[in-house]
Amino acid sequence: MGLEINLLWHPIIRSHGKLAYFTVRPLLNRCTSRSIRNSLWVALRYHTPHLLTADIRAPGICQIHSFFFKAPICNLFVPMADAEPLLVPVPGGEKRVCPALEEVDHSTKRPRVQKDEKNGGPSHKLPQDEGEEPEGEETEPLEEEGGEGEGLGSGEAFAEMMKHGLTELDVGILKFVSEHKGFSGILKERYSDFVVHEINKEGKTVRLDDLSVPEEAEEALVEQPDSQFFTEEQKQQLEQLQLFKNKEGNVSIEVADDTKEKRTLVHKAVKTLYPGLETKTEEREGKKFIVAYHAAGQRALAAPRKHSWPKSRGAFCHFVLYKENRDTMEAINVLSKFLRMRPNVFSYMGTKDKRAITVQEIAVLKVTAERLSHLNKCLNNFKLGNFCYKKHPLKLGELQGNHFTVVIRNITGTEEQVQQAMTSLRETGFINYYGMQRFGTTAVPTHQVGKAILQGNWNEVIDLILKPRPGAEKGYLVKCREEWAQSQDPEAALKKLPVKRCVEGQLLRGLSMYGRKNIITAFAMIPRNNRLMYIHSYQSFMWNTMVSRRIEAFGLKAVEGDLVLRAGTAFVLSAAEAETHSIQDVVMPLPGFDVIYPTHHVGKGYREMLSADNLDIDNMRHRVRDYSLAGAYRRILIKPSDVSWEVINYEDPRVSLVHTDVEKLEDQPPPVFNKEGKYRALRMEFSLPPSTYATMAIREVLKMDTSIKNQTQLNTTWLN
Repeated sequence: MGLEINLLWHPIIRSHGKLAYFTVRPLLNRCTSRSIRNSLWVALRYHTPHLLTADIRAPGICQIHSFFFKAPICNLFVPMADAEPLLVPVPGGEKRVCPALEEVDHSTKRPRVQKDEKNGGPSHKLPQDEGEEPEGEETEPLEEEGGEGEGLGSGEAFAEMMKHGLTELDVGILKFVSEHKGFSGILKERYSDFVVHEINKEGKTVRLDDLSVPEEAEEALVEQPDSQFFTEEQKQQLEQLQLFKNKEGNVSIEVADDTKEKRTLVHKAVKTLYPGLETKTEEREGKKFIVAYHAAGQRALAAPRKHSWPKSRGAFCHFVLYKENRDTMEAINVLSKFLRMRPNVFSYMGTKDKRAITVQEIAVLKVTAERLSHLNKCLNNFKLGNFCYKKHPLKLGELQGNHFTVVIRNITGTEEQVQQAMTSLRETGFINYYGMQRFGTTAVPTHQVGKAILQGNWNEVIDLILKPRPGAEKGYLVKCREEWAQSQDPEAALKKLPVKRCVEGQLLRGLSMYGRKNIITAFAMIPRNNRLMYIHSYQSFMWNTMVSRRIEAFGLKAVEGDLVLRAGTAFVLSAAEAETHSIQDVVMPLPGFDVIYPTHHVGKGYREMLSADNLDIDNMRHRVRDYSLAGAYRRILIKPSDVSWEVINYEDPRVSLVHTDVEKLEDQPPPVFNKEGKYRALRMEFSLPPSTYATMAIREVLKMDTSIKNQTQLNTTWLN
């Protein structure tokens, strides 16, 4: 087989090519066994080292990506139609111009359940700061497909879409704690208006204030190769080559002392000090040169050759990740692609919001601080620092909370109104509602899908996810939904999606594979945690609605029939016990088979509400085990700590009003405010425990709808 491939393939290399990618079927489709396909792959890689990727995807099919072919290949290979490209979009934040082209399995182990004692809430696997993903679950990072010319295209289109979005009233967010007069303001006009610093398990606020690499003991330095073989110019050239910035494509290093031992040391030094580079020896005019080049363009910043990890060094490098306008999973995926490692070597204590500046601690297994520090040169929107080695990873839920710095622009409130609002937040707190992020931003709320799942109404589940919806969506999604509505053909609808890893694409793939008669299996093609997002959203909707009824009926005091937690177990308060407890102690259940309910009339409303949705409160177990609801408890009120605030006058809406960690590191001066400025902003700081929503604290201050729909209308009005 290898000889046959040699004879067929080798002439093509010399005479053909520039295709972005193509798919080929070998002669007579003889490559049917896995071993033969592997032999084909090895042969192609051996004879075509300049190929960027070759992937055997199915019996007899080989997909190849190359920058070097200049003409179609026609005689020996037959192109396949409608092949899905292997190209993976370069994630935001990367400077690199040559993306990693290999499909990477980003699946990670599900974290162990941990109890959220501070919040008195449900068991959490992944605490959320701003709740864009389901509480207690880590949402799989699905693909953001966006072909050229697709997408919303403008702020006007987004505003149009948001006209059909949800408001707080739609998801049960109705009540306030304080009695001050509310005022309006614009939240997250700039992502720098929302800054989040993690609070670690020791209670220390995590900050990026040191970019240096820690000094190591002598034992840790023994294995490091010597860089004395390179001149300063060669070091610079090698670094540029490693980052794909060297136009020559290689670096030649003359070996004056022409001995095999010396050449071996130079080879080792290049490969270890500059991961991703390969070397070879060439002879020119009687002189020996070590030539460094990229290994088929694939392994930029790849892991260095395996060598012993020093025993005195902890196995995990902990570092502080500073990111702007990127969510945590996106950041982890970017780092893993640059380091050529799977995302599951990283650990963290919780995810952070996307439209924000966030600072959190990350740990990675057996990656040196030097390699991580090097990423600061080739990434935008990220900074890594405060490196140290420890013997343990981070665990989800270990954090004590998050510290928020929030700017609300163009406020209308007087100094007295602001003072009253912030004092109430500091002394009383806010209702611990699930925020708007929990329920999606489109005309089809996630909790409606969750209700259909719990009802076992699978046709409605499919319809809610795939049907056309009002408002401006990305162009390819509109076409996909229209095709589904017209033909009900999953394969035809799937062809409208440029990449298939979104929820709609995964569902259509499942329907194509298993058909409408096996919808449960088809639906399971969506990653588990994304599926659970829907039913958790329904639980959250129930909780919000029932808490609003509880506040309406009994106000801000504990009453007979309320629930409180003692050592993690819920108890019903008697009339006498209610006198000794405050509203801060009271919890409300998320519906499930393993919780009890308040015994007053509001508690009985759970049964009525579930019954209205054709669900039985006494039978919350689902025929599909994943969708059985155990339930949990969540505190009604949360009181933030470390509350402070100031009112700022400013002139230019484009100027940042927060001094970030990176600006401090770069010795940039803090923002200077114009006391005579025509605009006013409220800058507030506060700390919250895990799994609470900062937007709900802000809502209490403003007494204003914090939904994207409302904020978009405010932004549009102000800018016009």
